[in-house]
Amino acid sequence: MTARVKESRGQEMALTAAVAVVIVLLSLLPMLRLLKEVVAPGGVVSDTAIRLGLSSSATWVATWHTLVVGIFGTLLAVVLGTFVALLVTLTDIRGRGVLVLCYVMPLMIAPQVTALAWLQLFGPASPFLKLLGLAPPLGTRNPLYSTEGIILLLGVQYGPLVFLLVRAGLRKLPRELVEAARAGGAGWFTVLRTVVLPLMTPSIMAAAALAFVSCVGNFGIPAFLGIPANYLVLPTLIYQKLAGGGPAVLGEAAFLSVLIGVIAMAGIVTQEIMSRRRDYRISSTSLPAEPYELGRWRLPVEAGIWLLIVLILVLPLFGLVLTSLVPGYGIALSSATATLDNYRFVLFEHAGSRRAFFNSFALSIAAAVFAVLVAVPVGYLIAWGKQRWVRLVNLLIELPYALPGVVLAIAALLMFLRPIPFTGIQLYNTIWIILYAYLARFLVLALRPTVSGYHQIDRALEEAAQVAGAGLFTRLRTIVFPLVAPAAIAGGLLIFMTALSELTVSALLWSSGSETIGVVMFSFEQGGDSNYAAAMSAITVAITFVLMLVTNLLAPYLPSGVLPWRD
Repeated sequence: MTARVKESRGQEMALTAAVAVVIVLLSLLPMLRLLKEVVAPGGVVSDTAIRLGLSSSATWVATWHTLVVGIFGTLLAVVLGTFVALLVTLTDIRGRGVLVLCYVMPLMIAPQVTALAWLQLFGPASPFLKLLGLAPPLGTRNPLYSTEGIILLLGVQYGPLVFLLVRAGLRKLPRELVEAARAGGAGWFTVLRTVVLPLMTPSIMAAAALAFVSCVGNFGIPAFLGIPANYLVLPTLIYQKLAGGGPAVLGEAAFLSVLIGVIAMAGIVTQEIMSRRRDYRISSTSLPAEPYELGRWRLPVEAGIWLLIVLILVLPLFGLVLTSLVPGYGIALSSATATLDNYRFVLFEHAGSRRAFFNSFALSIAAAVFAVLVAVPVGYLIAWGKQRWVRLVNLLIELPYALPGVVLAIAALLMFLRPIPFTGIQLYNTIWIILYAYLARFLVLALRPTVSGYHQIDRALEEAAQVAGAGLFTRLRTIVFPLVAPAAIAGGLLIFMTALSELTVSALLWSSGSETIGVVMFSFEQGGDSNYAAAMSAITVAITFVLMLVTNLLAPYLPSGVLPWRD
């Protein structure tokens, strides 16, 4: 064996070991620590946490509420997302690119921003309703503070998620099957019922499973709409317990987190079982089906779909901006009352919000850079590795993101409640524990597009360099990274947008001095300062939208599907 071959194999072993360390630290250890707290707190097997959790009436009530909003929010998301996907993909509707961008936008906006926008649109102090003369009297209960309000917003928030998955399936719909049905005299709705929807069942069910997991783990919408109505779901119950009891209730919080994870996994397993009951495979592939010509119905259909965009995106954001421009609660917006003082206050005067902007930007940038650097070597092993354990690596990296964020937050608290062994380093009650959670949760967002990038590049250059004697690290640095960099960087930008106003994880991990934008926004709303919360939300929405447009510049260099809003 030559020295170069030995060196190359040594580098491959070093890379594999480094990847294993990252996966163990970010995925495996937190989950094991969480389970240990439930079944063996203090190192002794005990069912105390389980008995305390099951004996609490609050647990059962919150679990029932979680199932209600999870199931019905998922149903609404599936209906909305599938309907829009069918129209956009299978018809000759115009303005498809802009329509997709607008419909996907709510998915890129933090859930608490969505909740705040809708609250400011329909509340008694709504500047928008005051402009129209339709505002109810001050003190009137906001109709969104209800079960129905939470379900509505969950459906709006995750309808785009369903849309993306169903649309991907529709693009693979064989043209010959549709044309054969049409040639046999079947009308369009008959084709849709007997051909399209049965073949799309796996995509729809997979989308429903992901939407269900997202709904049961969502914190922002139930926190903004449910806490004022005393309607608690499991994530908000955990938040209230930690806020009132601190580390003393971590055992009970761990049990509740595992319960959320069990509910989420039950949804995924149910989807898998139902998918196996029928064979949805197709015997051939072809070009996508020709768009159905709407004819005289095209204009009304286009008007209807754009009306939907106005209702779920434009009006709520418009109401949010209007609220950010009024000086106080209940004041009508006019040329005399309009002010930018709320923006000046949150950007320059309020110490907590200034820190929050700095912290969130720093955390988001750090998480994005880390993910990009790690995704390239990890993606190399997943995409081109032939080892049997590669699939397990992918599953473990997906785990922190697939499970609700509250599960990872509690696991991080348990891991770092005490100083790190042998080092004495304390992460608990510091900003570093939030960074750790972000690194674990969002790594997969950079990994997915990177792996797609690997699958779409020719490996011949890398193999030629290997034959010429270049080591693995040299090949990664000089050949592989330049080729997959656009996909990895696009994933990093997605992480930045997602982490910038994240709330689910940081709401449970923040401490004085480590506030994030989402935490301060939530604090403003809970304290009755909706105008300040609206100003912070408007800023984050503007940043997200600008980043989405900037990311489009990478589109020509990216694999298909990396940017969800690209047609």
